[in-house]
Amino acid sequence: VQLQASGGGLAQAGGSLRLSCAASGRTFVGWVMGWFRQVPGKEREFVAAVEWSGSRTLYSDSVKGRFTISRDNAKNTVYLQMNTLKPEDTAVYYCAGRSFYSGNWIIESLYAYWGQGTQVTVSS
Repeated sequence: VQLQASGGGLAQAGGSLRLSCAASGRTFVGWVMGWFRQVPGKEREFVAAVEWSGSRTLYSDSVKGRFTISRDNAKNTVYLQMNTLKPEDTAVYYCAGRSFYSGNWIIESLYAYWGQGTQVTVSS
C-alpha cells in the first residue's frame, strides 16, 4: 500500500489550498482515511478523517467549518479542501489510512499506512 500526498504550498491568510492523497496497492473498500499535521517540536495532530462511503466525516475543532475532507473511490484519492487558511495552519500534512472502521479516528497509532507529507505554509 502506498499513499502519495500532494498539493501543499504557500498561501496567504484567508486563502485556500487543496491537498490530495492518492492510494495504490490494493482495494480500499471499508477503509478510513485521515489527514494529520505536524509542526517542528510538536506532536502530530489529527485534522480530519472520512470513512469509505464518504457519509461520515470527523474534524478537529481547529479546522471545523474551514476544511472539508472528501474522497473519490473511483480514483482511490482523498482530498482535503482548506479554506480561510490561518498562519497557525502552517505544518507538514500527512495522509493516513486504516483498514477498519471501529476505534477512535483521531489516534494516529491506529493508522497503519502513511504518506510522505506535504508542506503547507500560510503567510500572514
